[in-house]
Amino acid sequence: MRSAAPAYLLALCLVWTTAGHAENQPEDGWSWLQKTAQAARDLSYRGIFVYQGVNTNSKSVQITHMNYGQGEYARIVVLDGAPREILRQGNDVVVFNARDEKVVIEKRKDKNMFPALLPVDMTALKQSYHSKLGATERIGGRDAQLVYLEAKDGYRYSYKLWVDREYGLLLKSMLLNERQEPVEQIAFSQLNLLDTQNMDWFQPKVDVRKPYVMEEVTDQAGLAQAEVWQLGALPAGFHKIDHVVRKLPNKPAPVSQLIFSDGLANVSMFIEAVSNPATPIRLGHRGVGPTNMFVNVSNGYQTVVVGEVPASTLMQISNSISFKSSPLSYKK
Repeated sequence: MRSAAPAYLLALCLVWTTAGHAENQPEDGWSWLQKTAQAARDLSYRGIFVYQGVNTNSKSVQITHMNYGQGEYARIVVLDGAPREILRQGNDVVVFNARDEKVVIEKRKDKNMFPALLPVDMTALKQSYHSKLGATERIGGRDAQLVYLEAKDGYRYSYKLWVDREYGLLLKSMLLNERQEPVEQIAFSQLNLLDTQNMDWFQPKVDVRKPYVMEEVTDQAGLAQAEVWQLGALPAGFHKIDHVVRKLPNKPAPVSQLIFSDGLANVSMFIEAVSNPATPIRLGHRGVGPTNMFVNVSNGYQTVVVGEVPASTLMQISNSISFKSSPLSYKK
């Protein structure tokens, strides 16, 4: 990323259609972060934010979020590239991906997405990060409180977060690598608060002429069986939070996905059996923009670990798994 304030960041005009309210301002970094975590879930709003990673194309995303006492509803639409939408009701997430002649519907568990990057419970974050208040800055015409979320160790990256001082909504986030260089930025370019209970917007509109089909997913099956693999020590602060088995395009057998998190940074490990050891596999580390990937093969299984964390973290997570036996399809 060439600068901390790239040219794509448009002037932000916030039109607040609900009545303002006065309240005591938070006194420390964690209190500000608690305020923004709650605001992203409690407020109703619609906006467009722009994602920009180093050496990657920018991407615009529209979000509509509503909470009027009956729970949270959100619709997220990727405006660039292949059509993709996400609908969320409470903790249930459904992804609609346009693929060839169909739209694939994928069920997911809720994960933190901008502007709701932070969990409401900060306990895990406090084990892995320090918070520090910065200056008050102007972001798109709004007064924003800068909060630094600094990694305590080298297993994760640090963040700069700009929080709207009046309403608490996260206006901008920046991810910093080990050298404190910006590698990813997400910022609102348009944002409005909503004062309506109309739910007509809460429906997918991805290539409505194509058939919609459900992705095949099996929970705790196949490679998920405990007798196949076991996990050892993970990097400090990281815990396994989910595990599913999916059938992916161009994969002959199901792929197991483990998801790890420290409360903010997420890492996925994909596990599949190697059917033909004669087929070359590119092992080791590679990276694209802020995302790193580490590939390894052990006892007939290939593991691919992906996340916006340092490469050394991915390597340690990759080395944490061991396989008790080779897959039946593996031929040495």
